[in-house]
Amino acid sequence: MTKIETKKPTLLHAFIPILVLIGLLALNVVFFGDATLDGSNQIALLLAASVAAIISMRLGYKWFKISKRIVKTISSAMPSILILLMIGALAGTWLISGVVPALIYYGLEVLHPSIFLFAAVFISSLVSLATGSSWTTVATIGVALLGIGVAMGISKPVIAGAIISGAYFGDKMSPLSDTTNLAPAMAGTDLFTHIRYMIITTGPTLIITFIIFLVIGFTQKVNADVTDTEAVQTAIKQTFNINPFLFLVPVILIVIIIKEVPPLPSLMIGTLLGAVAAIIFQPHIINQIAGEGLSYAKASYISSFKAMYGNISVDTGNKVLDDLFSTSGMAGMLLTIWLILSAMIFGGVMESSGLLRRITDEIVKFAKSTGSLVTSTVATCIFFNITASDQYISIVVPGKMFAKTYNKMNIKPELLSRTLEDAGTVTSVLVPWNTCGATQSRVLGVATMDYLPYAFFNLISPIMTILVAYLNIKIRRIKENVV
Repeated sequence: MTKIETKKPTLLHAFIPILVLIGLLALNVVFFGDATLDGSNQIALLLAASVAAIISMRLGYKWFKISKRIVKTISSAMPSILILLMIGALAGTWLISGVVPALIYYGLEVLHPSIFLFAAVFISSLVSLATGSSWTTVATIGVALLGIGVAMGISKPVIAGAIISGAYFGDKMSPLSDTTNLAPAMAGTDLFTHIRYMIITTGPTLIITFIIFLVIGFTQKVNADVTDTEAVQTAIKQTFNINPFLFLVPVILIVIIIKEVPPLPSLMIGTLLGAVAAIIFQPHIINQIAGEGLSYAKASYISSFKAMYGNISVDTGNKVLDDLFSTSGMAGMLLTIWLILSAMIFGGVMESSGLLRRITDEIVKFAKSTGSLVTSTVATCIFFNITASDQYISIVVPGKMFAKTYNKMNIKPELLSRTLEDAGTVTSVLVPWNTCGATQSRVLGVATMDYLPYAFFNLISPIMTILVAYLNIKIRRIKENVV
């Protein structure tokens, strides 16, 4: 049998599919606006993958080899896909149980004029951690906080910066967040190892952010008016049975996570605990979701299942809360799963013929140390946030590009996954034409470039991850068993 000869790709070969992807994603932002995640970006990835496949076959690679690599790449993402489905279920039961409403209710208790900005970061962090979504946090409780802050005479860009700082902290640290699941999937580590390792850079960044906003808060003269806050709390109290026992659900889940129980069973336990809490504490919510006229046992079964798999909403009579208190269960994760599958196809094709490796080889020439490698990763993530206009691409493409390089330099994959979040997730909202920047700017009514100087958490995160790498602080090596 004659051996099939393949050609080594040039840098132009390698960049053509990425340029096609960037072009298509840019058009999607123009033509589809906020709806790019509904399918247009997935199609863009598939079309770019087709271009990469054509180039690969022109270089002599057979479709059998390309498709085999695609299947292997998709297989590597299956654990994250299963976790995403379970996250959708958990979000649903935590809503109907009153866990998320209780977190918001008690979080609002810390509001005080002199520490409003600090509280805005804290509350946004809390809600985003509970929901796993910066977009939902900004569009709901963030809008309420903006109104309260404006009534106190605080500058809108400063308030927006505080809200976004907190929302993106929660987004990158919450196990419910899609980006928090996507980053370790791209790097080759597990969810909770990724979250624990992010604390090394995220903890100091959040502390610095809190200090900055405390200084700003105490140096500004404000007049308190917490009417809106009281209205939100009243609506929550009238709709849910709010009590401290609800905190047992997240506390138990945190203990389970600390005990290093694998992510999938941990999230399953958290989901079931939420369902049990709903049945015990929220019988009126159970009946509202299931429909009147049913036995409580049947209503509990129906409501718990609906919360896990589909669309549910709880009517509070408060528009801000009604937008927040709705989930889509497992079904709501399908678009993200579609995006992951499309990204895996693109990455698989790019890997099969060495196109990604060709680009990586050029970048890695500048990475002579751990610090320079992390710096290169940060720059690449920001580059894709600016050019591809999508935070998912800024995680997926650099993740696939650098995974083998980190391994070759004897560095554990959690450093890569942490860097992807520190640079990819949090800087997306700082780009006006990025889907994140455009959305948050419109929702808050503050121009991206106006709130950018005050989004301290987002600005400091990539700097912190570079600094920690250059200082060689707790950098995990493959042969080591501990940090």
